Amino acid sequence: MADLCPAGTPIPPMTFPTVQGDPVSLGGARERWTLLVVYRGRHCGRCKPYPGKLDAMKAGWEAAGFDIVAVSADTEAKARADVAEYGWRFPVGYDLAEDHMRALGLYVSAPLSEAETDRPFAEPGLYCIRPDGTVLLVAVSNGPSARPDLDQLLDGMIFTVENDRPPRGTA
Repeated sequence: MADLCPAGTPIPPMTFPTVQGDPVSLGGARERWTLLVVYRGRHCGRCKPYPGKLDAMKAGWEAAGFDIVAVSADTEAKARADVAEYGWRFPVGYDLAEDHMRALGLYVSAPLSEAETDRPFAEPGLYCIRPDGTVLLVAVSNGPSARPDLDQLLDGMIFTVENDRPPRGTA
């Protein structure tokens, strides 16, 4: 794991392709907030319910002012297969580079076998990014079983946006 991408600092600049065709670029100002979800990839059965729940909550996140983006280190074919199978309606990126994983402060794992996957992959991470491009909230895990509760997170982010709350944990 690299150093955590600190709250209150700019998200590291990066661009990755998406299944939907339009690449996503992070770093710098945007019109809306961004919810960036890094998932382990197609090989992880525990990863599918989380983006599925996020997809079911898509309208609520959008109403709160957020664009949703998910990304993994998977190949385009694997990312396309996930979108086709699960019907996720937000941009799904692929080919997340290991240097980007480390810049985000993610845990990086090597495959346990070729049957799992063929490349290093990121363990789960979630970032709430302000329109000015700075990170407000960071949640990373070193394994597939720990992720923020999306209902509580949305409720908290609605409060945070409405009340213009600053990043915490920066002292």
